[in-house]
Amino acid sequence: MRLTIKILFILALTWLLQSCDFFKETDDRKAIARVNDTYLYEEDIQSLLKEGMSPQDSAVVVTNFINRWATEQLLVSGAKRNLTEAKQEAFNKLAMEYKNDLYSKAYLEALVAKNIDTVVSIEEMEAYYNDNKQVFVLNEDLIKLRYINIDENRLDLKDVETKFKRFNETDKKELDSISIQFKSFSLKDSVWVKADQVVDKIPPITSENRNELLKKSNFIQLKDSLGLYLVHINDVLLRNSTAPLEYVKPTIDKIVINKRKLELIRELEKDITKDAIKNKKFEIYN
Repeated sequence: MRLTIKILFILALTWLLQSCDFFKETDDRKAIARVNDTYLYEEDIQSLLKEGMSPQDSAVVVTNFINRWATEQLLVSGAKRNLTEAKQEAFNKLAMEYKNDLYSKAYLEALVAKNIDTVVSIEEMEAYYNDNKQVFVLNEDLIKLRYINIDENRLDLKDVETKFKRFNETDKKELDSISIQFKSFSLKDSVWVKADQVVDKIPPITSENRNELLKKSNFIQLKDSLGLYLVHINDVLLRNSTAPLEYVKPTIDKIVINKRKLELIRELEKDITKDAIKNKKFEIYN
């Protein structure tokens, strides 16, 4: 009887061990490298292999990655063996703080993106501009201009020049309709641009004649190997002047929206904490 019980116990134990092996999760991933007890798997390098890469390039990329991975693992392993427990605890704490910070910021950014109003009204923009004009001081010269680069041998050159100088509504439409014939051009003379950008765009402008750009309502004719340049300066703002509202509009948009983000984040943090207290998810013990 005792023998029978013993045999049944052994059979039950054997079945239990086999059942544990049966239900044990298996790792079917294909390992491609190992450092001590840490493995690098084939799936870890899939993102490195881009479509169209040659086998040789793929091999170089993968080999370099494996070597960098192995070096990193060996350095970490060596650090864990040689650093004091206190130092390792400090590093672990920093890593945890960084992880929590990443999660917190990602969650808040998602909430902000969902709730923030990104439209800045003209009134709000003007109010901020008028209250902070001392901040918007130009550190470069700005100009409004129009120009065209054309062949100086054109039969209708005089007519084009007349329309370019007069530039009424009819002239604008006619010049725009033939603009495909110009080598380069810009007819938007109501937009502020940096003087240095104009110098880069129009090669005949040099350090000697650059000051001609800074004369309001000035008409300039310049030549080079590419042809004739007709330039009309519509308006000028010199360095150290107050920047015009339309020029700093993108900056004000960003500033106002960023202030809204900061205010919204503070409100969200307060609401999340209040909600946690209300639902017994956050308690402070005395």
